[in-house]
Amino acid sequence: MNQQNAETLSVEGPNRRPLTLDDLPPANIRRWVTRRKAEVVAAVTGGLLSRDEALSRYGLSEEEYVAWERLYREHGHKGLRATRIQKYR
Repeated sequence: MNQQNAETLSVEGPNRRPLTLDDLPPANIRRWVTRRKAEVVAAVTGGLLSRDEALSRYGLSEEEYVAWERLYREHGHKGLRATRIQKYR
């Protein structure tokens, strides 16, 4: 985890740019595109947000998040496409 200043921490996002808490999708998000899923996974993986915080903030189940994490790790952002789930599972 990188420290930009005393109050703003960042991690490397899915596009290799710094990702901060302010860059994450809003808590009331309804439409999960691949970029937003990848940002949440990167935030948790990088330590910006704990898994429990992500589950609570976004109303995700443990199984849903674990699937995102596995698909992103194995196939990149393309694995997070809802239309490609059958191919990658």
